[in-house]
Amino acid sequence: MTETTFVLVPGAGGGTWYWHLLEPELRRRGHAAVAVDLPTGDDHAGLREYADAVVAAAGDRAPLVLVAQSMAGFSAPLACERLGDRLVLLVLVNAMVPAPGETAGEWWAATGQPEARRALDLAEGRPVDGEFDPLVTFFHDLPGHVAEEALARGNPQSDTPFGLPFPLPAWPDVPTRVVVGRDDRLFPAAFQRRVARERLGVDADVLPGGHLVALSDPNGLADLLVGYLPG
Repeated sequence: MTETTFVLVPGAGGGTWYWHLLEPELRRRGHAAVAVDLPTGDDHAGLREYADAVVAAAGDRAPLVLVAQSMAGFSAPLACERLGDRLVLLVLVNAMVPAPGETAGEWWAATGQPEARRALDLAEGRPVDGEFDPLVTFFHDLPGHVAEEALARGNPQSDTPFGLPFPLPAWPDVPTRVVVGRDDRLFPAAFQRRVARERLGVDADVLPGGHLVALSDPNGLADLLVGYLPG
């Protein structure tokens, strides 16, 4: 099998560390991995600058698979045309799927995410009106030491990208797969599967784990990603 480079794009407030457990799993399977360092704390950086960071991280490598976590669903597609035919696949992992002209700030209400999250919290017996707790929403399925480090490593996230319309008139013409965490409390699995069907016409694959599945099940995610490779 040809060595493929997986270009790993973190979500809002994320950094390269988010992928540190997945990267060695991909390498053990005979492939390369490059984690993208986004300018999340730069108030002057928007979606285009995030896409610039993706292209720069990819360098001249080929073939490529672009893996976009959470908010990276807004920026990673902007890099697709620039990566050209070196890019064989785009994989969304618990990711936001934008509509043309929609901002990341508008996405929540437009997709019905607040209602979906509230319904899941009620169904699973969690408070729905309390203060946001990342340990409950993001880190609930992580080993204790990983959750502690993730909480300590949280990066500042600029509000700038949330106010910028998704600039593409249509989804990039590149094969796209969607991975959903079965136990995601921020973007419930049923909600994600509906959005993927409505906006991309794609049936999502469900993997055990929460929103940060690359930390909770890097082995399972690596198997799924490598299994997507053509040929």
